[in-house]
Amino acid sequence: MARITALRISPGRRKRIKISLEDRPAFSLEAEVVVQEGLRTGQELSQGQIEALKRQGQFQRCLNVAGHYLSYRPRSESELRQRLIRRGFAADDVATVLAKLKGQGLVDDTAFAQFWKDNRQQFSPRSQWLTRRELRQKGVSDDIIDQVLSTLDDGDSAYRAARARAGRLSLSDKQEFGRRLGGYLRRRGFGYGVIRQVVDRLWQELGRDKNSDLP
Repeated sequence: MARITALRISPGRRKRIKISLEDRPAFSLEAEVVVQEGLRTGQELSQGQIEALKRQGQFQRCLNVAGHYLSYRPRSESELRQRLIRRGFAADDVATVLAKLKGQGLVDDTAFAQFWKDNRQQFSPRSQWLTRRELRQKGVSDDIIDQVLSTLDDGDSAYRAARARAGRLSLSDKQEFGRRLGGYLRRRGFGYGVIRQVVDRLWQELGRDKNSDLP
């Protein structure tokens, strides 16, 4: 048995507790584990209890890091798993953390894919093909991607993507207008047919707008 002789808060934003056994620094735990287990100075721990606390502490740290990642934006299950493994957490801890977060609805690939599509469409519209490729890179299954992207219309997306950009282009040369706007849309994954329709539509609309401003 070993007696806890000190519990000290480590410096830094994340609260970890340094534990001394028999007046010697022994190991650190997440503050949540110390509270949950009711650890206190003078308490005696067996070697089995110490090892169990270390395992619990590692799991809690993995859970805390996952929560930190999720605080920025939703993550796919695959994306979160890769990040946690790169941080050095054991595969068993990562799997258990992901199962817990999925059970709480905090990791949900369908909800993530919907978030990704909506975010792209609102701030930077792109083609269904490019959005699909991005979601695959995040590890989302094709079944979920098909479901989420089924209503995505490339013609509408391309028009919204191009509308603001087209207003900044010169209308003195249709070929140059089409070349620059077409390049912009190709980089967002749109195909030739959609690009041609959108370029023609905006050329006509902006031309009418320009003529309507003439005295």
